[in-house]
Formats: sequence, structure tokens, C-alpha cells
Amino acid sequence: MNFLSIIEKKKHNIELSENEVLFLVNGFLTNKIKDYQMSSFLMAVYFKGMTTNELYYLTKAMINSGSTYTLEGVEGPLADKHSTGGVGDKTSLIYGPLVAKYGVKVAKISGRGLGKTGGTIDKLESCTGWNSQLSENQFIESVNKVGISIIGQSKNIVPADKILYSLRDVTGTVDSIPLIASSIMSKKLAIRTSSIILDVKVGKGAFMQTIDEAMELANAMVEIGALFKRDVSVILTNMNYPLGSCIGNALEVKEAWNTLNGKGTSDLIELTTLAAAITLLDNKIFENLDIAIKALKNTLKDGSASKFLKDFIENQSGDFNKILNYEKNFTTKYEHKVYAQNSGYLEFNSDNFGFLSMNLGAGREHKDDVIDFSAGIVLNKSHSEYVKNGDLLFTMFTNKDDEQSFREYATKCYYIKDKPNNEKLILKVISKNYNL
Repeated sequence: MNFLSIIEKKKHNIELSENEVLFLVNGFLTNKIKDYQMSSFLMAVYFKGMTTNELYYLTKAMINSGSTYTLEGVEGPLADKHSTGGVGDKTSLIYGPLVAKYGVKVAKISGRGLGKTGGTIDKLESCTGWNSQLSENQFIESVNKVGISIIGQSKNIVPADKILYSLRDVTGTVDSIPLIASSIMSKKLAIRTSSIILDVKVGKGAFMQTIDEAMELANAMVEIGALFKRDVSVILTNMNYPLGSCIGNALEVKEAWNTLNGKGTSDLIELTTLAAAITLLDNKIFENLDIAIKALKNTLKDGSASKFLKDFIENQSGDFNKILNYEKNFTTKYEHKVYAQNSGYLEFNSDNFGFLSMNLGAGREHKDDVIDFSAGIVLNKSHSEYVKNGDLLFTMFTNKDDEQSFREYATKCYYIKDKPNNEKLILKVISKNYNL
């Protein structure tokens, strides 16, 4: 077996065997297959795609490239959730406490943000001391004690994914659907759970720009889950506009806390209660989606799930008092307010909001950039809301002295139009218990 014979098969759409895919992944991990060789394979996949069997073989090889968490000793049903990345997306911080309140534990590997999308790990690290690097025993103890544990991807978990992604990033193959699907699912399947729910973002602020692309990705991930005998549900959600009213790191933790205490925006409530309800159905806590959603909305109103967020962060050594005393701990040198210049219906552009937030200091343009946890944006009005000339639209928070640049970029983040853009948030649901 050699690389040239494998790439020739791929070029001519001849299905690779499991041993050939394993040879590729292991060879790249051990540097027997060089960057330039793997680059050509990734580009061949980009143009030719992968068969169902090849997708299974690749995901399996990536999972087995490192450690897996069987989480033996965790009692009760165990769920995981993943988002493909969006602007203002803090749903995991609300979803986890909601399902934990009903006895479904959450064990999750999350990532850091890069570019316009924020990472869950970065948000949580705004609580000084919070630790994302737990051993499997600590992971188990945390899940059993609190009902939730979120960790970062260590060097031992799916290492093949980390080095393949780095190569995809510089070879123009990041947006290959088979490669995205295997990357996401290898990390989800490295942890034993009873159910997985995926939030696939669609639109201007998302990786998937169209519903057709998002459906292709969703179906590929559901297919991988079925091959590994795991229940996978998918929600396709609109990312043409930011989710919730805050974009940043500490700002989003604070918003998650407020939402769990009955003070959430309608879009955050709609998405988090739907995702949690599907998980509760998958784990047989409820038998009817509408009843589950109603119960979850009542849980948000009475605030009874909020303690799970605080306990989870404190259990992993985070200082949650920083969030409870937000104004004292997260001040910035500059606050820039943006006002409407005329009257009409507001339309946001989440892509530009994501880049504006990054420039304010809340994100990374490069992997080594340092995040300012205080920086970000608070939306004072909602997408599609009618605004009057002079109304406050949003406020920028930063420690960078570059007001003119920020204001110029802010003008690209919104439009005021004659008619409302009444886009739906939930575009499609794929689940064995509920389909939309």
C-alpha cells in the first residue's frame, strides 16, 4: 500500500478501503505521509466527495487516533450538544443547565473561537480560574456532581482532527462537507453519550451559507451517527442576524445567566428550549415536544435551572462572582453608542457584527491573539424591530483607542428598511422524535 495508489483511486472515484483510510490518517500522524501529500488528498476529497463507507472509515480512524472517554461510572442519561459556530451563540450555557435540571447530564468537548465566531471555552474562561483541562476521572466526577461538564479538546482527544484542520485551514479545504462532518462527529463520538444534538447555523454569519449546504452537512452527520449506532438530532438555525442581545465573552455568560433567570430574548428562549426539549424526548424524560417546551419555558421563568450554570463553573474552579458583579469586573475604557439615522425596520448583518466584535478585542484574528473578555457589543434593539430616528441601536465596548475605525465598520452591521425582514429562526429540524 502506498500514497500514490490511494490518491489515484480517489481521483477516479474508486472507493477506498478501511485499511487505506487508516493508512492515510496514521501515516500523516507519524509524518510518514507529508503535508504536500495529504494536501492533495484533501483537495481530491473537496472535489470528489466521500462515500458513506469512506466517511465512516475516516471518522473512525480520527476517533481512534487518540483517547476516548467511555465515562463509565456516570449515572443516568448523558447528552452532548454542538453548534457549528455563530455570532452571539451562547446556547450551550443555557441548554446544559436546562437538561441537567431534568436529570439528563451533559458531557461536552468545546473549542475556542477564531475569526467572527466565539468559542464556548473563551466565554467560560472569562470566569477567572475556570479549568477546561480535566482528566477522565475528573470529567466523570464533575458530570456526576453537578450534572454538567465542558472541557477543551486536549492533545490526546482526536489528535488527527487537530493536525488535519490546521492543514485544511491553509489549503482551502475547510469548507468541504465530508471533512467538516468527520471533524465534528469524531469529537462528538469520542465521548460516550446517549444522545447528540447539533445546531447547524445557516446564513451570513455562518459557515454554511445556504439551506442546501446545511442540509447536506446535517444529513452527513446524522448518517455518521447512525453508523456508530448513536442518536443524532439536528436543528438548522438562521444566522443572518446575531443570536440574543450580547456579542462577546463575559457579556454572553452574563446573558446566559439572565436567560436562565427569566430575562432572555425571544430568539434565545426559542432555540434553547427546542434543543433541550428534543434532548429530553430522546432520553424519554417527556413524550410530547410541546409539553416539554412549555415545562422548559416555565423553568426559565422560575430560574430553577440557573444554579446548574453557577455550580458547573465553580466546580471547574471558575470565579462566577465576576459575572454576578459584572459591572465591577468588566469595565472598558471606551463605550461607543450607535444611533439610528432615520426611521424604519432594523436589519442586522451578523457576519459584520462578528468581525466588529473581533476588532473590538472580543475575538481572535490569529490563533495566538489574546482575547479581551470585557470587549463586545450589546444590541439595544432587535432584528426586524421598528426604530425611530435617534434611537440607540447598539453599544460597543472596547479597551482599544480606535473609535473612528469602529464607527466606520459599525455602519456595515445594520440597515434600516421600509419593510421588516421577518425571517424564521428555526429553519429545519431532523430528529427521530420530531421533524420540521
